[in-house]
Amino acid sequence: MAITRPAPQDGDTGRDTVPAPPDEPGRLTSPLALTLLLLLLVLLQSPIRRALSAPVMQSWTTVFVAVVIQALPFLVLGVLLSAAIAVYVPPSFFARALPSRPALAVPVAGVAGAVLPGCECASVPVAGALVRRGVTPAAALAFLLSAPAINPIVLTATAVAFPRNPEMVPARFVASLLAACAMGWLWQRVGRTDWMRPPAHAHHEGQTKGAAFWDSVRHDVMHAGGFLVVGAMAAATLKAVAPESWLRTAADNPVVAVLALAVLAVVLSICSEADAFVAASLTQFSLTARLAFLVVGPMIDLKLFAMQAGTFGRAFALRFAPLTFALALASAVLTGAVLL
Repeated sequence: MAITRPAPQDGDTGRDTVPAPPDEPGRLTSPLALTLLLLLLVLLQSPIRRALSAPVMQSWTTVFVAVVIQALPFLVLGVLLSAAIAVYVPPSFFARALPSRPALAVPVAGVAGAVLPGCECASVPVAGALVRRGVTPAAALAFLLSAPAINPIVLTATAVAFPRNPEMVPARFVASLLAACAMGWLWQRVGRTDWMRPPAHAHHEGQTKGAAFWDSVRHDVMHAGGFLVVGAMAAATLKAVAPESWLRTAADNPVVAVLALAVLAVVLSICSEADAFVAASLTQFSLTARLAFLVVGPMIDLKLFAMQAGTFGRAFALRFAPLTFALALASAVLTGAVLL
């Protein structure tokens, strides 16, 4: 005897519906977490007030606020301009402007980095787009390295951060451009095609111009702003907590000073629009050591290594990062010996 299933009524899909699980009673929601945090701050306001009134904390707060306030306008302006150029200027413009000969395309691409007023977060996707458009990888890499370091926003920020040392501006320009061109020529000579895996599509493909612009702005402000806060905290900690004798010992040794600030630039991963203010606060160190901080940071740091590996492949990043670090360091030392 055949068994027939009743026909579904209006609004019935014929499938069993699973009710949504009830809220877990022990789950910590965001409003509850915020309420608990505010309650904790109220209960601990007296010890917090005493800690903030200590001389060490006052010194730390002064340096931190000074670095952030000085750097923030340049960071925001750089993010807005870099997003506009990345979205509204087609990568084919750069491809048409470069010479066909790789040996000439490298320095032209290095100088062309001045037309991208943004941080290193913007230069990596633009360099990937250049490779996709047929630009020789050596020229694209020279552009990638020079754009965050020699554009007008960064150089203006450097001049504001070092008002008593105006020679830091041409020194940063020359050292960064020299390192970018040297890396481009070296890659053109020894680099292999199978080491680089260019991205298959653009980062903002499928979005409208306006949506891509604001998406880029939001991403860069949150990303670069976070690293600015970390860098300002590190600079304030060095100034307020680290014993003066330790800093003086490291600063008095030229080799140790240069290496220490170069490694610090890699670890802190500060956006290039803000790193000059952090370097200016490290007054114990020589101008050459601080120049190494300014040249190395925009070319290779922890976030850049991750971005380069994601854009061009891990095999590329593992070869590119140590070579870039060595060339940037050598260029900073050589330029510092001549101009500073």
